[in-house]
Amino acid sequence: MKLGPGARSQCANAVSALLSSPLHGCQCKRGMKKEKNCLSIYWSLHQSIIHGLNLVESYPYETVQRDYDYVRLASITADSDVGMTTVNRCLDAAKACNVDDLCQKLRTEYVSACIKPTAKSGLCNRAKCNKALRRFFDRVPADYTHELLFCPCTDTACAERRRQTIVPSCSYESVEKPSCITQMRICKADYVCRSRLAQFQYDCEPSETSASGCKQRNYGACLLAYTGLIGSTITPNYVDNSTSSVAPWCSCSASGSRRKECDDFLAYFTDNICLWNALVAFGSESDQQPTLSQSSTPSPGHSSRENKSSTSQPETIETMGSILDTIIPTQAMGNELLVGQSTLPSNSPPNSVSPPSGKLQAAFSLLSLLLHLLTNGL
Repeated sequence: MKLGPGARSQCANAVSALLSSPLHGCQCKRGMKKEKNCLSIYWSLHQSIIHGLNLVESYPYETVQRDYDYVRLASITADSDVGMTTVNRCLDAAKACNVDDLCQKLRTEYVSACIKPTAKSGLCNRAKCNKALRRFFDRVPADYTHELLFCPCTDTACAERRRQTIVPSCSYESVEKPSCITQMRICKADYVCRSRLAQFQYDCEPSETSASGCKQRNYGACLLAYTGLIGSTITPNYVDNSTSSVAPWCSCSASGSRRKECDDFLAYFTDNICLWNALVAFGSESDQQPTLSQSSTPSPGHSSRENKSSTSQPETIETMGSILDTIIPTQAMGNELLVGQSTLPSNSPPNSVSPPSGKLQAAFSLLSLLLHLLTNGL
């Protein structure tokens, strides 16, 4: 349908009204009760850019202040570590999760969902596995999830247990790696995945002039945005058990004319100084941003765009058994771990949505008009 001569003016008026409405500059909360609905509004506004006017922030989620307490996490397992000469942060993280009711409950749920074969195919239910993974990383405090996923390792056995944290055999692995272009297309068609990717690209944007290597200068936000991708079609993970390199399970080998776009996407994981520095800083237990001369540079193995796992099948099976042992402890182990109650803050209840005010309803009406005008052309 061809619009009349006054369509451009009507569209401009609708935009002006939206600028003074509660929708202007709106953002969403990760894991909120109606996250997908909120994000659908966000992206509708994001597409309503006229003459360079952007109605929303450049990233979809509200800023989360980093407030992790690793000292209290370590104290949870201190009594069981008396007499030990070395510290295994990965093991301590598993013990700390078992002590916390929410962490243990949701971790047990996702491992069970990811290893249980379906009656029809005998394979795991990937959709159910990924849903449980998203629930775990969205609802469990980052004090626990980050220690489980980013704990430092000095040997391949530890590195393999860390790689198996998100049960890759079910959550994303396949016989052949799919095209990254295809995976990106699927991701961008889903409001949540599209938003998590946009947030990751914002919070982990590299910078050659920043001492931290991050444009936003916030390692905690970068790692939080990284975990937000887990359970999606572009789930990232450690590529093997001999390095700390991370990447999604996809390839650019058949990307054709879109090879540069594909390479740029992968480079955000494999050759990203911001993400790499965030991982290194976490592993060294340092919350301080390095000076420009101290800024770490990715190792040659980390900057490779195509990586293949070197994990053997027997080691993977043995590792999964170890993971199950730490998640579902025996009675004796349970008594040893319960040395005290966790003092970390519990997860807050899901956000409730209040009924829209008259002003907000008017804003929605204006948004509908604006989208109609944009869809049919000015």
